Amino acid sequence: MGKLDDLVRLSHRYGLDPEWILAGGGNTSFKDATGLYVKASGTSLGTIDETGFCTIDRDRLMRIWERSYPEDADAREAAVLADLMAARGEGQKGRPSVETLLHGLFPQSYAVHSHPTIVNGLTCGRDGEAAFARLFKDIAIWVPFVEPGYLLARAVKAEAEAFRSRAGAFPNLMFMQNHGLLVAGESAAEIDRLSALVISRLEAQIVRRPCLAAKAVDATAISRGAKAIKDLAGEGSTVLFRADGEILARAASEAAFAPLSLPFSPDHIVYAGHEFLCVDGLDSLPAGWLGYADRNGQAPRIVLVRETGAFAISGNGAAAVNAMLLFVDACKVAAYAESFGGASHMSPAMVHFIRNWEVERFRAAVSQGGKP
Repeated sequence: MGKLDDLVRLSHRYGLDPEWILAGGGNTSFKDATGLYVKASGTSLGTIDETGFCTIDRDRLMRIWERSYPEDADAREAAVLADLMAARGEGQKGRPSVETLLHGLFPQSYAVHSHPTIVNGLTCGRDGEAAFARLFKDIAIWVPFVEPGYLLARAVKAEAEAFRSRAGAFPNLMFMQNHGLLVAGESAAEIDRLSALVISRLEAQIVRRPCLAAKAVDATAISRGAKAIKDLAGEGSTVLFRADGEILARAASEAAFAPLSLPFSPDHIVYAGHEFLCVDGLDSLPAGWLGYADRNGQAPRIVLVRETGAFAISGNGAAAVNAMLLFVDACKVAAYAESFGGASHMSPAMVHFIRNWEVERFRAAVSQGGKP
């Protein structure tokens, strides 16, 4: 129980820091000789306690690698999920994180998977892999973006084994393209040391930081925009507003908005939507909104209005807050990616997969305050 207490404290330390984790993202784990204790899906690292972790039998978890799974994505992931659920300890009720297999692969006692904004400037940069090779190849692995879940775990297994073959040890660090970072160590102190090392090396590469200082805009325009969005979104909707230097610059033109035109990572899709709506002005808002709904079959969660700012929309306040947090994170990632060759987004095929993947529908339902 002492080690699990340490895991809770470690989870809070990273889960409460918005530069590392936002909303319900990320996951952590601890393992002993027989068990893996991993975050349950739908819980938040910032508020998690001992009951928020699933206990997994490590032997049963590793037997998953001996099985063959269907080629069809839905059938495959359903079968893997069933095996993950069956690997839980007696009396466990939670649903193990989709990245449980990843955590089980790393032999170190502790693992923290996070989505640090500055790290994703690298992993979402066109020259990100080349920069990784220059900065981290001797101590870490790079995993190209593949479908999360079983296929990602399989790709990680191959990269980690190749690293062990050439370096003589299992890696402590993993960078995942358009996804995030995993740090593994034998103690919380080692996790902190390695995490600080990553950030310090990246800080030295940054040529421009996002402009997050609040900007004064016309109060009448804010009120008019909020009212128009509430009318379009329907009764009971929550609308939040933000204007800073980065947001106003991104809304200024089609070219400036381009780095935000496609998603950077799965969490951006889950919490802020797979597409942001950007309109020239308030007069263009109704037509832009209806066009978005026709194109996507749903309303936008983020609307940018030129010379005004950004609005986040949802059916409840917490979801609107999370949408704005992840939108601002996307703006920051776009700025940091300028230091690594410019923005590189998820492919349309991967965006489609995430939007329709049962695991992310589960997370999206939780993020919207609904039942899975």
